[in-house]
Amino acid sequence: MKVYNLTEIKDALIGLNIIPEIENGFVQYSEGNVIVPPVGELIFEEPPGDVHIKYGYIKNDDIYVIKIASGFFKNTDLGLQSSQGMMLMFSQKSGKPVAILHDEGYLTNIRTAAAGAVVAKYLAPNNVNCIGIVGTGTQAHLQLEFLKGIIDCKNVMVWGRNKEHSSQYCEDFLSQGYSITIADLKSLSRSCNYIITTTPATEPLIQADWIQPGTHITAMGSDTQGKQELDNKILKRADVVVADSISQCIERGEIAKALNSNVLDLTDIVELGHVISGKADGRTDGSQITVADLTGVAVQDIQITKAVFNSLERIS
Repeated sequence: MKVYNLTEIKDALIGLNIIPEIENGFVQYSEGNVIVPPVGELIFEEPPGDVHIKYGYIKNDDIYVIKIASGFFKNTDLGLQSSQGMMLMFSQKSGKPVAILHDEGYLTNIRTAAAGAVVAKYLAPNNVNCIGIVGTGTQAHLQLEFLKGIIDCKNVMVWGRNKEHSSQYCEDFLSQGYSITIADLKSLSRSCNYIITTTPATEPLIQADWIQPGTHITAMGSDTQGKQELDNKILKRADVVVADSISQCIERGEIAKALNSNVLDLTDIVELGHVISGKADGRTDGSQITVADLTGVAVQDIQITKAVFNSLERIS
């Protein structure tokens, strides 16, 4: 069994375009070619944090993957990244351990950002006038970086609870040629027609009457039952509601909250893999409001683990 550290993993990612791998994974998942059991989960209160165990395999593949990833959002007070974890890779033929990718949560962050880029390919308005980023953490940075080459827009508004972090976020992207300003949530929601939410909020941050026709929202942060970033009525207003995994989203995320509040019907939801393959409609009109609820699916972990492992093997 081989063990790779974070430095080796980052080197293996250089020049590796993970977006097509994640895109194909979503299609395989929606086609029923992926076995993904329910998410294992641990929730901590003091300090607040959560651990996700996601695992599965693609039928007739060589390997299966078990991913352990945590998010402890007060880690910054300790000088640590909020995300930690590792990918465990096994032979699908014998169960023999193949490799440990001790990525410290990095690959989870990358595959999540890549999923956001996939959503942008299929649901972004043709003309994005301003990108709204809700949150200032690792995923808020990666989401904007992964939109390069997909959305041709350099106008950005950002909101964060911490003014210092918001200022640093602006500084980071101003140096990359973005026009970026700090905004309150209402102004951001009314001004931006492409919005990404990346926080661990437990109560809605964005209200339905703030959203303008033609807006797309990708909701990233609400990946456990206790989290919520969007007013339920946003999903009621939406013309298209997309889940990365319908089975997961009926239990967690924005969709679960809307279903439980009876403002959304299960038949109103389409799965991302089917949008990609053309079996379900995504955005078909510039005036539509679209929402993608991304809770993170094990097939993303499988795909990025395989791609990075193969790159590591080539390097070595």
